[in-house]
Order: sequence, then structure tokens, then C-alpha cells
Amino acid sequence: MRTNCVIYPGTFDPITNGHVDLTERAAKLFDRVVVAIAYSETKTPLFNLEERVELCETALAHLDNVEVTGFSNLLVDFARSQDARCVLRGLRAVADFEYEFQLANMNRALYPEFESVFLTPAEHLSYISSSLVREIASLSGDIGPFVPPNVAAALQERFTSR
Repeated sequence: MRTNCVIYPGTFDPITNGHVDLTERAAKLFDRVVVAIAYSETKTPLFNLEERVELCETALAHLDNVEVTGFSNLLVDFARSQDARCVLRGLRAVADFEYEFQLANMNRALYPEFESVFLTPAEHLSYISSSLVREIASLSGDIGPFVPPNVAAALQERFTSR
């Protein structure tokens, strides 16, 4: 029996409340949600892949149909390995759409059965980004409203140990 599976890819460096919101909503729409954390060495993430997977697993533990895994190959190849025909992408602003539209078309060219599903975060979360959260945390700002508690603790530890 084929399950209705979606891949939610990203670097999740770190996972934010916006990511959690999209994952929760996707979990209501799909039988299986795979949060796929990109290795992404070129972006020089603050947290290594293992740490990002652990942070996401803890933040999403309340969702029974969500799996978290790392990947380092082409997204469409990863999707095929997971028997997924959909990718979930978040759109925070109009600026996100142009890039996401191009990416969706490229993915479809590589894997014609692969569909892109776009969700917008809840309005009160639409301005949150991982890069802004990292910057605020690096300057000892309060990131509590923007990330799950385990992520806030990890960021605080990371920046106080520097």
C-alpha cells in the first residue's frame, strides 16, 4: 500500500517555530512527513548535521507521522529513495516565490512525477528565519518566542561557549 509522503527539506540551522508550524500542518495533510536535513557544507552551518537532526527530532517528537533524517544527495534522488512524490516548501514572502518557482520547475524536470506543495506559515511566524535567529542569539537577544525550548537552550550554550 502506497502512503501519501511529503519531503520537507532544508538546512534547519536551527529549526524555528515557523518550521514547526509548517511541519504540524503538513502532518495533517500527509500520511508521512520526512523532514530532510541537508548536509549543506557550503553554507557552513552553526550546528553539524547530527546536532540539527537531534534538535529537529526533539522539537517534532509530538508528531507521530514525522520522521527526521539527514541527506546529502540530490533532493529528487532522496525523494525517490523515500517513495515520495511531493516536496513541501514554505513561502514567507513574495521574494521567496521566485526562487521556489524556479526550484519547483527544475525538480519537475529531473523527476516529472515530483510535485511541489507550498504552505505559508502562520502570520505571526512569517518573519522568522534561521539566520535572523542565529544573529539575535549571537548578540545575546531573547530568541524564546522564535524557536522551540530545546533550540533556545542549544543556541544559548553554543554562543556562551565561544
